[in-house]
Amino acid sequence: MSEAEATGDDAGGRKQVWIEKYRPDGLDEVVGHEDIINRIKSYVNKQDLPHLMFAGPAGTGKTATAVSIAKEVYGDDWQENFLELNASDQRGIDVVRQQIKNFASTDWSGRKGNNPSIIFLDEADALTPDAQSALRRTMEQFSNNTRFILSCNYSSQIIDPIQSRCAVFRFSPLADEAVTEQVRFIAAEEGIEYTEDGVDALVYAADGDMRKAINALQAASVMGDAVDEETVYAITSTARPEEVEAMVTDALNGDFVAARAKLDELITERGLAGGDIIDQIHRSAWEFELEEQAAVRLLDRLGEADYRITTGANERIQLEALLASLALE
Repeated sequence: MSEAEATGDDAGGRKQVWIEKYRPDGLDEVVGHEDIINRIKSYVNKQDLPHLMFAGPAGTGKTATAVSIAKEVYGDDWQENFLELNASDQRGIDVVRQQIKNFASTDWSGRKGNNPSIIFLDEADALTPDAQSALRRTMEQFSNNTRFILSCNYSSQIIDPIQSRCAVFRFSPLADEAVTEQVRFIAAEEGIEYTEDGVDALVYAADGDMRKAINALQAASVMGDAVDEETVYAITSTARPEEVEAMVTDALNGDFVAARAKLDELITERGLAGGDIIDQIHRSAWEFELEEQAAVRLLDRLGEADYRITTGANERIQLEALLASLALE
């Protein structure tokens, strides 16, 4: 397989990003979330699209669904009738008052089916409260010719007056089966060889995030003859599940020195971030076959370490303290 084939170059030799190359062209191609897609299809078919709010973690299909709605409504003209903004890049009230208002106030008479224009505001939970209040007023002012689709990680960060004006859909992490199917499909389309443990590693590292799985597949595809487990874990800076389990098991057995050595390898030699290690321990917590009270204590200490790391504490110290507390049980 040539490098051009592996990286998905087009006929002109330009690199293609696979998450864009394999972005759905319509709602039928959106992976997972069948119930959500069916409800949205009903809105589109009845030409009765409300304001929408998509809440959930990254890589679960929120942006893909928003773009697919525009493609369903406008076909080839969707880009002329669709405005996408990222609130995390353009924070503040000026975004709402200028870019959104200018687009929403444009005269769209004579458009296809008199459908409303669509404004997609990604990461809307990054907007300040003042910006959200201005957005609410803009939604009211242009509701006859514009529909807003808001995407956020945390719906609790969106003010109630906006939530009450939207049909809210919650996107959960994608099922492993859905990620596996898409990974295999793209690998077949791109002529990429892979091992079964390589696919399993991609699915594990992605943890329900399709964007992460596809990006990792593209990166791994140029690293060797076949996408395998070792390559995937290396490029995603992810520890193998058994490595995390061995580290925690050593600590639970009272061998802090051995547990600390394994932690040192993950952080120093492999470059894993403290938050990622916390997440992986959490994912594996119920696989350690602990008694209920021991599992409760583990999760409690994980929560403490996670909180301290997110508030700026030293990652290494907090993780060592976590292992030490487990070893002292």
